[in-house]
Amino acid sequence: RTISLLSQLEKINLDSVVGESDHARHVTSKILHLVQSQEKTRKEITSKGSTGIEVILSTLEVKFFNACGYGFIVLHFIIMKYIYLLLYLYYEICCGGRRASVLVTKGGTQILLQLLLTASKDSPPNEELMVLLHTLLAKIGPKDKKIGVKARINGALNISLNLVKHNLQNHRLVLPCLQVLRVYSTNSVNAVSLGKNGVVELMFKIIGPFSKRNTSLMKVALDTLAALLKSKTNARRAVDRGYVQVLLTIYVDWHRHDSRHRYMLIRKGVLQCIKSVTNIKLGRKAFIDANGMKILYNTSQECLAVRTLDPLVNTSSLIMRKCFPKNRLPLPTIKSAFHFQLPVIPASGPVAQLYNLPPDVDDVVDESDDNDDVETESEIETEIDDDKDQHFKNDDIETDINKLKPRQELGRPIEELKMYEQFFPELSENFQEWDLVSKEPKPFVSDANLSGPIVVPTASVE
Repeated sequence: RTISLLSQLEKINLDSVVGESDHARHVTSKILHLVQSQEKTRKEITSKGSTGIEVILSTLEVKFFNACGYGFIVLHFIIMKYIYLLLYLYYEICCGGRRASVLVTKGGTQILLQLLLTASKDSPPNEELMVLLHTLLAKIGPKDKKIGVKARINGALNISLNLVKHNLQNHRLVLPCLQVLRVYSTNSVNAVSLGKNGVVELMFKIIGPFSKRNTSLMKVALDTLAALLKSKTNARRAVDRGYVQVLLTIYVDWHRHDSRHRYMLIRKGVLQCIKSVTNIKLGRKAFIDANGMKILYNTSQECLAVRTLDPLVNTSSLIMRKCFPKNRLPLPTIKSAFHFQLPVIPASGPVAQLYNLPPDVDDVVDESDDNDDVETESEIETEIDDDKDQHFKNDDIETDINKLKPRQELGRPIEELKMYEQFFPELSENFQEWDLVSKEPKPFVSDANLSGPIVVPTASVE
């Protein structure tokens, strides 16, 4: 029955007559009912070799662009109702990890992004359609590794951002938009681009002190902010605007009011934001200046008695370990008091550099992270995600095994080592002439045939 309905849908998906649209909507509603009521139908549509996904996606694409091309309202309304039906069918099919992956492989992400771009041209945008499209993108987005690049190429980044900016009080629309922005922000270039357009400041308009209302929106906003702050450029922007102190204040407020520990995920989301922003040196300094060490230490002490709060204690410990000021070792120098002559000391190696330092240079000071903020802007122009998926030859990797072997010079001449030759026959004997496979007993060789006596030095006998 499902195959029959899909074949009918395939025949009429290019028609743009009102009657045919009604017939297509009737067929689609039957498919939707089967998908919702029977797990067998879902598996049949998404099974290998089935064309069900292609039929639904092609119908969705054709009908949507037909609806956008009509100038009279009645027909537009009829086809848009059909679009909603198709999107609901799309949503029912993609509820499940494997089904979402199938939709991605069939080009479902690209079609949804094109629909989003076309629908955003209406003024004002259709709220119901935007909610549906963003909900679907949030569902299948994590299954598509390239969704960040696709969204940027299609110009979909600012669409979701502008919807959040202009509908802050409309939580029904903002929630799926934030879920999509969280998926987009996993791409470093997208995170920098969104940060330039004010998304970091926008997130701090959504998150706030303790409140029992809209906790799901708060959790998604914190997850999105944590993903955005992984970019060093956005982290610096947050530090410059004093948001480290704001995050600590929010965390303390939720910690004090959440006495029953129902909102542990929100508290952990705040800690993840602090963890992301302290990846840079400026963030760690701002954390110390805001008395963050004392705040996290005290709150962690209060959480130790509750096992369910272990994730908060672990994350707080990681942040404190990372931000704890580095103290000088109580030593005048890190050079060893005992010197041992190494066989090979590379001229440009760390050992040679250490022992060639002038006597007035302090070699105990750790300057390993002083330059971690120098190249923050370089991530704007470089797309590192594409390189991970491409198999290329790295010319910097040496493949000649002979060049990889270090040339070692003996510390003593070979003539002085001749006296030890009898202890290491493998260096001088030719074992190819030996019969190592034969099972015949070997003739006994007396000690008199040896080249000379073996003298083992011992203590003198008194």
